Amino acid sequence: MNLLERIAEALTAVQDPELHRSITDLGMVEDVNESDGNVSVSILLTISGCPMQDRLRTDITSAVSNIDGVKSVHLTFGVMSQTQRDNVKKIMRNGREKFIPFAQPESLTRVIGIASGKGGVGKSSVTVNLAAAAAMKGLRVGILDADVYGHSIPRLMGLMGQRPTAIDQMFIPLESFGVKCVSMEMFKPERSDAVAYRGPLLHRVLEQLLSDAYWGDLDLLLIDLPPGTGDLAISLGQLIPTSEILVVTTPQVAAAEVAERAGRIAHQIHQHIVGVVENMSEYIDPATGALISLFGSGGGEETAKRLSQLVGSEVALLGKIPFSVDLRLGGDAGVPVVISDPNSASALVLYEIAEKLIKRSKSLLGVRLGIAT
Repeated sequence: MNLLERIAEALTAVQDPELHRSITDLGMVEDVNESDGNVSVSILLTISGCPMQDRLRTDITSAVSNIDGVKSVHLTFGVMSQTQRDNVKKIMRNGREKFIPFAQPESLTRVIGIASGKGGVGKSSVTVNLAAAAAMKGLRVGILDADVYGHSIPRLMGLMGQRPTAIDQMFIPLESFGVKCVSMEMFKPERSDAVAYRGPLLHRVLEQLLSDAYWGDLDLLLIDLPPGTGDLAISLGQLIPTSEILVVTTPQVAAAEVAERAGRIAHQIHQHIVGVVENMSEYIDPATGALISLFGSGGGEETAKRLSQLVGSEVALLGKIPFSVDLRLGGDAGVPVVISDPNSASALVLYEIAEKLIKRSKSLLGVRLGIAT
């Protein structure tokens, strides 16, 4: 191969940092010229002011500079036309119009809604820690913050104030600790603004967050649902019929009775209940060594028992997360406790729950694989 051909081959190995596809496949390489080892490359960005421009400059310069015979590399950046952007979106969606990838028959992504009967049980904290733990085990993980009114995922994942890159009507989820994240908060003009949406609009919001985001290939998508048995819990079952539900409760029996309702609505719309997690469970006082049941005991077992009777098969209590200051501190700091303090009592239980979750109970035999030949 001559030098230009070797440069073209090297550029195919460079990926867009956000879309994770070759820049040549996406049509980002507009022109390549070479004269006496001096190379000039013209790159088209998907949007003006692309935040990944510096990363692209580094990756392209490194790839081309390593070729024998190249003396210098000069890059210029332009912006794609509307037609070129439309082509990028078509490539990312495999030639389809806008759709929810997780609702397709060939999807291998496991979608689990994290539900609770009432607020304040630590549902969002459980969500981010399970996601981070699964990512650390090598899975490709995403979180959709569907708690439209009480969204807290950006703070818990250290993403406050950040906004996703948008390519017209498609956007790229933000990533933190190896987990792709999407939240309603990322699209509000001001973080303090309240969201005042009514029923039909909530369904549309969830549909847009699922379909307009370019999630890529995920092994696991966790959806942080709002507490209770309202519109979004029902919409999830309608939009992704194969989705499952994980119920979070506290040890208090009164809270368990409310948590059971979240499982009941899932059963009514034919969602599989994958299990129950008890949060804020008893813990050992480091000063006295005594076992402290701050919120009582038995709530997780009671919820699992009642849901097992409801569905006619065992709904397991997957784990009891002890009441932990470290868990709360990690949330405030935007670093999940499974990362900030992986050897703490709460982190160890969360890792155990994540291990149980990522084991599929159903066989993949007969499921179509997304492989093009």
